[in-house]
Amino acid sequence: MLLELATVILEPLGCQISTFRNPEAAFKAFAGAQPRPNLLITDYAMNSMNGMELIQECRRVEPKQKILLLSGTVGTEIFNEAACKPDQFLAKPYHARQLIDLVRGMLAS
Repeated sequence: MLLELATVILEPLGCQISTFRNPEAAFKAFAGAQPRPNLLITDYAMNSMNGMELIQECRRVEPKQKILLLSGTVGTEIFNEAACKPDQFLAKPYHARQLIDLVRGMLAS
């Protein structure tokens, strides 16, 4: 349901959205994408790997990839000491306006 919600929020901004229900499929699509996406958004809590692990794998392929980490289960402490960090973090629950503003800002920079 959260994948669909993010799509409904971001598509009207002109964003082309691809969603994945598991991190392996997301990584496979990311690694094969040419060009790479302008922004990768991932949740922390997933079934077979967490968002930090997905970020690390994606950054091995594209070190400068812009990444937004979402979570309703952890806070920024999860990556404070990590060598590989997301560019931005948004705690759930969030308002649509928060996601829109954050995505716009990340895409503009």
